[in-house]
Amino acid sequence: MTSSTTGATFGSTEDILRRAGLVPSIDSFPLVDDLWARFALIAEQHPDLVSSRRVATSRRGEPILAYTVGSGSKNHLIVAGVHPNEPIGSWSAIHLAESLCADAELREALDATWTIVPSIDPDGARLNEGWFADSGDRNYYARRFYRPAPEHQIEWSFPIDYKELYFDEVLPETQGLMRLIDELKPALYVSLHNGEMGGVYYYLSRPEPALYGILHAIPQSLGLPLNTGEPESPVLEEYAPAVFGTGTMSDAYDYLESLGLDPTEIGGGSSSSEYVLKYGTLAVVAELPYWSHVDADDQSEIAESYADLVTRTGEAMRDTGRALVDILDRATPHLSLDTPFLYASRAFVPMLVSMGERDVVRAKLPEAQRPATVAERFGNQDVVTMFQLRYGGMLLRALHAEIVAGVAPVAVHRLATELDALYTKWQTDAAAADTAQVIPINKLVGVQYGTILAAAVHLAGVGT
Repeated sequence: MTSSTTGATFGSTEDILRRAGLVPSIDSFPLVDDLWARFALIAEQHPDLVSSRRVATSRRGEPILAYTVGSGSKNHLIVAGVHPNEPIGSWSAIHLAESLCADAELREALDATWTIVPSIDPDGARLNEGWFADSGDRNYYARRFYRPAPEHQIEWSFPIDYKELYFDEVLPETQGLMRLIDELKPALYVSLHNGEMGGVYYYLSRPEPALYGILHAIPQSLGLPLNTGEPESPVLEEYAPAVFGTGTMSDAYDYLESLGLDPTEIGGGSSSSEYVLKYGTLAVVAELPYWSHVDADDQSEIAESYADLVTRTGEAMRDTGRALVDILDRATPHLSLDTPFLYASRAFVPMLVSMGERDVVRAKLPEAQRPATVAERFGNQDVVTMFQLRYGGMLLRALHAEIVAGVAPVAVHRLATELDALYTKWQTDAAAADTAQVIPINKLVGVQYGTILAAAVHLAGVGT
């Protein structure tokens, strides 16, 4: 099929890159109410194409809607907000819905019924809205950051029973998503994620060599680097540069067990991408940074060995965790509000210690005795910075919540001042080392949108 507007073959690399590059300029991320209003308007403007229904209720009582576009033979499920601090997917969901409604050729060629959930965790998203208007400033972002504890994340609260790891405290939002997956048995499932700093990378639920080239080409066409350094977890299988398998919780469990560490400290349950595997679904994730860095895709070797690098950054992570644990432990007897910030801090702060200890252990493995690359140095160092800013900032929010509510004794005031001084140092150090570039939001949306199209084209068997 040839596009009636450009002459390019529909679904070809040229066509997908063109479409990915057409996302209009975007200044900020939508607030939750604005996101729901935008989808309600899409449905109102296209009553013959779009329908909506309630699929879940948030823990704080907010209706969660799914919007269906088109009526093709395959079911494709797109879910935004699986982590509420990752709002790029809000615009990607909007752009996908509007593009499908505006382009009959697109709907016909992809032959899919699209189900789009604009926000699966609106409660968590509302706790991040303080930085949605200014995502370009990393320090501003970090002081207003919120990420739920693992067992309170929709993405990581699917049931699992493996060896000594058992989780069945499924959240209402997760139950709704499970029901939707079980009903649709989707051919394609895309959970819309993003990271923070570096380059673009991907997860696929199975090897799909036909997709690797286009997945590399999409960010390149938009001027964004790939992230070819350290993967998020050493257990992940690398299919191609910056393209990894989604992995399973049993993989992570077995890896930690092999290192002599306690695998039950993983926290939470299984993932949505693992849950859909029983239906033969192709699950796809495009991980995107707010800030790009040239080092993210630099494979040049450095003088430091990989073992020394991982030891150094592992010790820094462990020390970060210990410093925050100390403040949290001293504050705990004086805290009276069970805020989401405090609950999450109690989960993440000690986790930083165990993460650091894990890296120190794996640095001793034979495969770590090799030269490190620039990209690996960048990735390992930045994850320490990221977690300092994220979880130091969230613990500050927990202490300040007590102060603002007027229930904090003097001990909490003083600990907040102590933590603020440490946190300010971390921010100052991060800013001094920062040579990253703020990425325009429309380019980030273009990568996610292009990735969705590439996967859907692949499953439709068009454009080849």
